[in-house]
Amino acid sequence: MIRHFAVIAGIGALSLSAQAQNMTQIGAVQSGHSCPGCNLFQADLSYHDLPGLDLSGARLKQANFSLSTMNQSSFEASDLSISNMFGARFTGSDFRDANLSRSVLVGAYFGSSDLSGANLSGANLSGAELDTAKGLTQAQLNTACGDEATRLPAGLSIPACR
Repeated sequence: MIRHFAVIAGIGALSLSAQAQNMTQIGAVQSGHSCPGCNLFQADLSYHDLPGLDLSGARLKQANFSLSTMNQSSFEASDLSISNMFGARFTGSDFRDANLSRSVLVGAYFGSSDLSGANLSGANLSGAELDTAKGLTQAQLNTACGDEATRLPAGLSIPACR
């Protein structure tokens, strides 16, 4: 019985380590290097100016982008769930099919960014500037929340955050 438990515990530890952040990959991105498909779990990219990065397909769950500038970057099909994007700038960035669920996008700027197919469920878009964003739909916004300062493309609205 004890031996069986040790084997199960060992397997559990392996699966946890496979999901842990990769500090080498995070350091490379913090230095301005693209890293598509990388494991950037809980990466701290706050206050960084990192234009033109390819982070498509990356695991950026719980990452901190607050007050960063990542213009013309690709986050296509990336997991950005539960991330902090407070006040960040993403001009012309690609968020197609990205998971932004439960993220804080308060005051973020998405001018000309593509949000086609992005998952915004539970995301807080209060004060975010999305008026020139592409691919944004009412169905996406219905699953998120914002406030009177949230700027959206003409004809779209967002439920108020509670």
